[in-house]
Amino acid sequence: MIATETRRDVRQQLLTDIIRNRRSVYADDYTNEPIPEAIIREVLTNATWAPTYKMTQPWRFIVLQGNQRKPFGEFLAEYYRERLNETVFTRERYERAKAYPERAACMVVLIMRRNDKIDIKEWEELAAVCCAVQNMALTCEAYDIGAYWDSCDACVEYAARFGLESNEQCLGFFYMGYYDKATYSSPKRRTPIDKKVTWLY
Repeated sequence: MIATETRRDVRQQLLTDIIRNRRSVYADDYTNEPIPEAIIREVLTNATWAPTYKMTQPWRFIVLQGNQRKPFGEFLAEYYRERLNETVFTRERYERAKAYPERAACMVVLIMRRNDKIDIKEWEELAAVCCAVQNMALTCEAYDIGAYWDSCDACVEYAARFGLESNEQCLGFFYMGYYDKATYSSPKRRTPIDKKVTWLY
């Protein structure tokens, strides 16, 4: 019984540490070291274990890595150059946007695939995909991999070239990459729980 309780305490502490240490780590901080395919598969497999109402499993993923990163960088740079004036989107920012995706080991295109056979609200399937992405983020944290969800319009527009079907919608890109965890710091803090919860007895 003591061994079982000890094991449970260890698992609870590990889970708490993973949840509370997870941070959005942007590609500027990545080392450009490749992530083994087996780990990427583990991240995506854990995504599919997210809760999903009526088991619709409304997600699909496209992994962009290797030579797929440069074209997206070129698209990003041109996308913002066409929409922002030169005083805002300087040449320096242009070059940074162009090189940015190549800092990542990979990017996962997040696609919500609406079920057209079951009557289910869109928000319920959106919530399922969000839970899947959280599983991805927590798995990355467990592997000491930086990650974040970029939902910018540029990502959504770029994904259209992959031939999404009428019941599919891109929800952004999930960036992944190794980073120097020993030197990385994030000042973000959470509001104390007592300011967010009402207890009713």
